Amino acid sequence: MIKLIFCLRRREGMTRADFQAYWRDHHAPLVASFAEVLRIRGYVQSHSFDDPRLAATADARACVVPPYDGVAELHFDSVEDIVATGASAEAREAGRRLLEDEARFIDLANSPLFWVNEHRIV
Repeated sequence: MIKLIFCLRRREGMTRADFQAYWRDHHAPLVASFAEVLRIRGYVQSHSFDDPRLAATADARACVVPPYDGVAELHFDSVEDIVATGASAEAREAGRRLLEDEARFIDLANSPLFWVNEHRIV
């Protein structure tokens, strides 16, 4: 399983609630509509939230980086599947439309993404 991990920060001027609602209610269906052409096998949104009872976890690590508004995971079967989508005009158009939509609610310059191989432990 290959995953794209996308650590999201909202665009300036958006509340976290507005960001998460747009991401869940508008962007997620758009991703789902392109899943087959992009060979996406899974798509998970993890929305951040604040609860003072849980603050000790970050405090114990002296974390100074502000938390993300959410994390997206896109799952693929293989690197070959990911690369193969680049040969398809339909897949390139899907990617263009997704990026265009992401720019409406994500601070792209401050939202890193990276590829991982999953190693499930528990």
